[in-house]
Amino acid sequence: MGKACKDYSLLQDGDKILVGLSGGKDSLALLHFLAMRSRIHKPSISVIAAHIGMENIPYKADMNFLQKFCKECGVELITSTTSFDASTDTRKSPCFLCSWNRRKMLFTIAQENGCNKIALGHNMDDFLETMLMNITFQGAFSAMAPIMQMRKFPIAVIRPLCLVNESDLEEFARSRCYPPQKKNCPYENASNRNTMKELLKHLEKLNPEARYNLWGSMSNIQYELLPPPASNKNS
Repeated sequence: MGKACKDYSLLQDGDKILVGLSGGKDSLALLHFLAMRSRIHKPSISVIAAHIGMENIPYKADMNFLQKFCKECGVELITSTTSFDASTDTRKSPCFLCSWNRRKMLFTIAQENGCNKIALGHNMDDFLETMLMNITFQGAFSAMAPIMQMRKFPIAVIRPLCLVNESDLEEFARSRCYPPQKKNCPYENASNRNTMKELLKHLEKLNPEARYNLWGSMSNIQYELLPPPASNKNS
């Protein structure tokens, strides 16, 4: 995480960071490490956490544990709830709508509490799976950005765990005895992300360095060896 923060300039002196705390291993580890980082003098940062519950999704976190965890980290925990109706926009997947509504609530909480950054717990596997999904289903070479400045808000989204393997986070969670979330999402089987997880595992069987090569490819685009952009003019 330290390397990501340095390489991508994720932390600046005076940052007030809102951590999206879902209750999963990634967000717990992220809050743990950022809380530790906030006790270092330079750059001086402060951290608060927010847990957003989704009323119509039976995806529960142990709130007693989260409150105790935040107290041990010396971090304030803000809780809120929201909901979404998947029938209102059939063009978007329920997973997208759920994530979008949670993110919208995080922006509201960040603004209300004077935060200039929101930290999310996406790890390297999340980045690579998103890249594979976008190539396969959207025909676009894209993933997520380690840091993204919002256009409509004076807030940046940062992903400090972008260089951390999910397997390392799983091992860390076991060592810290993090409780598992109660997952019972009616839409999770409709997502292609699990398929991409299996694809990534298969690629690593072909080449143990596959994940690092995939990551490196995002900043090593050899345009001269690719087709030029297609013309928009009608032929």
